[in-house]
Amino acid sequence: MMPSFCLAGTLMMALFFSSLRPESLDPCVEVDPNISYQCMDQNLHKIPNNIPSSVKHLDLSFNPLKILGSHSFSNFPELKLLDLSRCEIETIEDKAYQDLHQLTTLILTGNPIQSLSRGSFSGLANLQNLVAVEIELASLDNLPIGHLITLKTLNVAHNFIRSSKLPEYFSNLTDLDHLDLSNNYIQTIYYTDFQTLRENPQLNLSLELSLNPIDFIQPGAFQGVRLHELTLRSNFNSTNVMKTCIQNLDGLQVHRLILGEFKNERRVERLDRSVMEGLCKVTINEFRFTYADEFSNDITDFECLANVSTMSLVNVYLRQLEHIPKYFKWETLTVIRCELKHFPPLENPFLKRLIFITNKGATSFAEMNLPSLTFLDLSRNGMSFRRCCSYSDLGTRSLKHLDLSFNGVIRINANFMGLEELEYLDFQHSTLKKATVFSMFLPLEKLLYLDISHTNTKIDFNGIFFGLTSLNTLKMAGNSFKDNTLSNVFTNTTNLTFLDISNCQLQKVSWGVFDTLHRLELLNMSHNNLLLLDSFHYNQLHSLKTLDCSFNHIETSKGMMQHFPKSLAFLNLTNNSIACTCEHQNFLQWVKDQRLFLVNTEQMMCATPVEMKGSLVLDFRNATCYIQKTIIGASVVSVLAVSTIAFLVYKFYFHLILIAGCKKYSRGESVYDAFVIYSSHDEDWVRNELVKNLEEGVPPFQLCLHYRDFIPGVAIAANIIQEGFHKSRKVIVVVSRHFIQSRWCIFEYEIAQTWQFLSSHSGIIFIVLEKVEKSLLKQQVELYRLLSRNTYLEWEDNALGRHIFWRRLKKALLDGRAWDPDGVAETENNQQEATTSI
Repeated sequence: MMPSFCLAGTLMMALFFSSLRPESLDPCVEVDPNISYQCMDQNLHKIPNNIPSSVKHLDLSFNPLKILGSHSFSNFPELKLLDLSRCEIETIEDKAYQDLHQLTTLILTGNPIQSLSRGSFSGLANLQNLVAVEIELASLDNLPIGHLITLKTLNVAHNFIRSSKLPEYFSNLTDLDHLDLSNNYIQTIYYTDFQTLRENPQLNLSLELSLNPIDFIQPGAFQGVRLHELTLRSNFNSTNVMKTCIQNLDGLQVHRLILGEFKNERRVERLDRSVMEGLCKVTINEFRFTYADEFSNDITDFECLANVSTMSLVNVYLRQLEHIPKYFKWETLTVIRCELKHFPPLENPFLKRLIFITNKGATSFAEMNLPSLTFLDLSRNGMSFRRCCSYSDLGTRSLKHLDLSFNGVIRINANFMGLEELEYLDFQHSTLKKATVFSMFLPLEKLLYLDISHTNTKIDFNGIFFGLTSLNTLKMAGNSFKDNTLSNVFTNTTNLTFLDISNCQLQKVSWGVFDTLHRLELLNMSHNNLLLLDSFHYNQLHSLKTLDCSFNHIETSKGMMQHFPKSLAFLNLTNNSIACTCEHQNFLQWVKDQRLFLVNTEQMMCATPVEMKGSLVLDFRNATCYIQKTIIGASVVSVLAVSTIAFLVYKFYFHLILIAGCKKYSRGESVYDAFVIYSSHDEDWVRNELVKNLEEGVPPFQLCLHYRDFIPGVAIAANIIQEGFHKSRKVIVVVSRHFIQSRWCIFEYEIAQTWQFLSSHSGIIFIVLEKVEKSLLKQQVELYRLLSRNTYLEWEDNALGRHIFWRRLKKALLDGRAWDPDGVAETENNQQEATTSI
């Protein structure tokens, strides 16, 4: 029998764990704090209560919510996007979305909805996108959305809809511009189906009917109907059905008509001219034909489409595309992945845009005569060009956009004469021949964009970019330069804002290469073989914001890092061969100091020496890097004891001098009250605060300052010992971040410790000028211990703090000093008289 207290405990634990349902364990992922939450596939049976009311994007997909009751989302008034995909929702009650006045997108994909009440979508005053794909919807009449007057897109694809009839409530949806009825069960289309569109001609609807098994369209069904776009792809089971249905589109006015099939949904075996004849009675502005096999012989099969402005052929098997009749008023012709045997020698007075891409059969370029052409894209065809590029080759003087990228060999034998209007030029991943023999871009004063990346071009002619005075984007990655040295080729391109010279095998940069690029904002020099980072090369780039030097072999810097432009915001030095040695400690310290300025500093790794390889640059400690001198006179074969003594003498040389000096000056009076040890970066504070308040105060103190009291011509170390320590009663140490990082300051501090030990009456006064990070302070172990165990002064720049600071400091300096009341009184009287006279 279980004891009663054990039974009670077990029941309490059972109740506790039973209360921990998944939704109480904070299952949602906070994508964007207080804005976006993802609760996908967490087996939630209700909406979590711990999501803040400020949420705007909420993903609850793949949770068994089953039923959406009234006011289910009233806690989220700011919600803009709600994803309820595949939540097994069967019922949506009245006012389920009440109070969601900001919601613009609602996704209900994949829910077996059986019950939708008339008020299911009430309260959605600003809904613009409703995705109701695969919700077992049988008719548009069953969707109570007539009041959603802000709705722009309605997607009801993959349902059981059998009629294309648009309910009367569509006349209220005046903002609706896209209706997707694809992949339903629509077989017949009648005249009455689109009566709403005839009665509301202001609607500009795009209608998607693809993948419906249409076998009959009533003649005149589209009479008087105006659409922005109509898509009919993979709808017809045979050529005859397709021909009949297209003929019955007569009277339709459509801006863009898309016909054809999908790649994996081929139903019509062969198309011919008769199929297209039905389009003669349709008013079309743009026509797109996709995935059609075994099309007939000539482009003239599209004669009914002679007046369209845009013609697009995608994955259409065309045997020929030649001799477009001059009366064809096509302004844009797009040919993508069509199995042509060769490039067509086109001639047409109206054509303005030609997009001919990824057509593998066209291996050789043929001359064209297209006088109105302004846009030409011939990319990704693998074509070769025997001649390029001039007016005679392309047959136009109006060209502004030319893309010949991802082709074969392009022989440059003309310098774009007649193509002076070009603004965009792309040769990337094509092979340029004879490109550096002459200034081929000389006439292109209007060119704004040039890409010659990966064109196997070797830059050995500094005049290659002459004439490009307006160019603002230049991409030339993946090429090479003579002697692997970046030469002065950018003199004329003074308007550049973007320059990519990555992956060019560069080892050196010539002086003055970037001196004229005052507007350059982004410079990519990654994936080269640079050994040094020299800031002097970039100091004339006054607008530079991003410099990428990643993936080089940079070991250290050359010169002072402060010569980088002040505008520089991002510098990437990752994946280089950083040498983490004391020889380069200034550079390594600079990397640490600029960790917010550098990109991914925490990923920068040491390459040398061997013992540091693979460690982080930020982990390098320069505390052990002291000033060292070469030991002179040590013989190769020396007695170990002599070598040890010599080393000790060298190591403690200055300490021995200090000891000798203490004996010499032990009987004399001190000249100074205190010797001040400080970093040169803190000199302004020393002059303006310390000197002014101590030497000009009451009583006056005499300080020893290196910039004023050290004897010229004498070694710095000798001045420190003889003028500083030997002639001073006390030592003032001004501790700051710069002090800890200064080798001379640390040296003076170490000597001061020895001096304090030898002179028992002397003392060191510590002034902490600024708060120093503990991790930085711990680099000087002895200093850290002294500050931890002894009282020190902290500088506070406010009235009360300053008063206490100077009182305590003067008291410390007066310790051990002979007091002269008369002298103090006389000084005070002199100061008072001086004040009165003013």
